Amino acid sequence: MSGVNIFPDRPSKPNSHQIKAALEACLIIQERGVEMGKQPFAAVLVGPDNSTVLLSHSNLDHVNHAESSLARLSASHYTQQYLWTCTLYTTWEPCAMCTATCYWANIGRIVYAASEERLAELTGQGNEDNMTMAIGCRKVLEGSQKDIDIIGPIGGEMEERVVSESDRYWEPLRQAAQN
Repeated sequence: MSGVNIFPDRPSKPNSHQIKAALEACLIIQERGVEMGKQPFAAVLVGPDNSTVLLSHSNLDHVNHAESSLARLSASHYTQQYLWTCTLYTTWEPCAMCTATCYWANIGRIVYAASEERLAELTGQGNEDNMTMAIGCRKVLEGSQKDIDIIGPIGGEMEERVVSESDRYWEPLRQAAQN
């Protein structure tokens, strides 16, 4: 692959309607995952047209997160050049592992609805079901050699919806930990 430019021009940033549609797709996948006993995290890969959902994933377990699993799957299906023009959308800010996997897969843009800080508040300190690290995705990418475009947290109604829908999973766990 020597001599191939893995950083083609990226398409324009998604507009608010495209962001909302992709995050709605994430919420559907997240809900299905929760119905199957999985944690409330989901991700979709959207093509360069900012509309076509190419792949989706939910959390499998504590080391196979939605974003990192989707990034690995994406790298198996698409070239680095193509992935640079795609966007990974996720309900929650990618953790250090997931951000790094997106980096190595060469996904050019990440959009997330709610921040790691909001997740830590929701899951509670010391929650063994989600040992959130206080390292945001932008911090993980500091000093990297790729200019990955990060959009998030989205804020507003969509962020609040992600938090609310996720809390249906986390609230019983928080209450059990307090008792």
